[in-house]
Amino acid sequence: MLRSEGFIDVPGGRVWYIRVGSGNKTPLVVLHGGPGNTHDPLKAVLQALADERSVIFYDQLGSGNSDRPTDPSLWRTERFVEELACVRRALDLKEVHLLGHSWGTMLAASYLIEREPSGVRSVIFSSPCLSAERWKKDADYLLANLPEDVQRIIARNEEQGTTDSEEYQEAVKAYYNRHVCRLDPWPSVIVQSRPKANKQVYMTMWGPSEFCPTGNLKTYDCTPQLHKIDMPSLFVCGRYDEAAPESTQYYQSIVPGSELHIFENSSHVSYLEETDEFVKIIRGFLSKAD
Repeated sequence: MLRSEGFIDVPGGRVWYIRVGSGNKTPLVVLHGGPGNTHDPLKAVLQALADERSVIFYDQLGSGNSDRPTDPSLWRTERFVEELACVRRALDLKEVHLLGHSWGTMLAASYLIEREPSGVRSVIFSSPCLSAERWKKDADYLLANLPEDVQRIIARNEEQGTTDSEEYQEAVKAYYNRHVCRLDPWPSVIVQSRPKANKQVYMTMWGPSEFCPTGNLKTYDCTPQLHKIDMPSLFVCGRYDEAAPESTQYYQSIVPGSELHIFENSSHVSYLEETDEFVKIIRGFLSKAD
């Protein structure tokens, strides 16, 4: 399998990328979640598509193998949108498919809506968060179904500003094990990639946990502009996803001609929880969109 890797200059530093595969089908660019996570878990699954096209993964600035500047002013959506544009230019990706996961769907939507870039053949929104307010409402509902002692610990620590406490972090796991990854134990690729993530980016943009948005994304909402996305589009999520199926279906209903698929035995990382089905659905969609 052909592969190349290197660094690309972007506003604020350099990002590291890896390109795997070849073939005459349109390349796929993958936008990882977080913000502040890494490409590794998605690459573990989506490199399977490299048998028929190039697949490009990159660690967004601040995380993984990319530069790790400490200037908090860098952690804003507009800079990450420009970063994606830089990656496309540097790799001469005139035509691409985009796949964003979680925060990566915010990045993909912002890029498509604000830049109206040419050459994007399709977009895949995997476990999307396209309205932070809607995400928070869904999270509150899911939290209310956790054991009462867990709810009390979470509420008390958030009220007291002690979300870095061991007690809070332990309570958070109950939510994550239901709605982020239902595999037990968690896949090694998640465990191994976590030390390479950047908590400063996550805290600045999102907050102390998946269900407590306090950062600059807490008012993010692109739903009024979603109808502007005029290309083949696919929305996917897990049945038990923190990106709730009802919200994912709502986003899909706004994008003309888009498709929806729900993975029945998954939560937020359906690509790891139902790998074969995930690859099959994504491969089929991309083949139609080529």
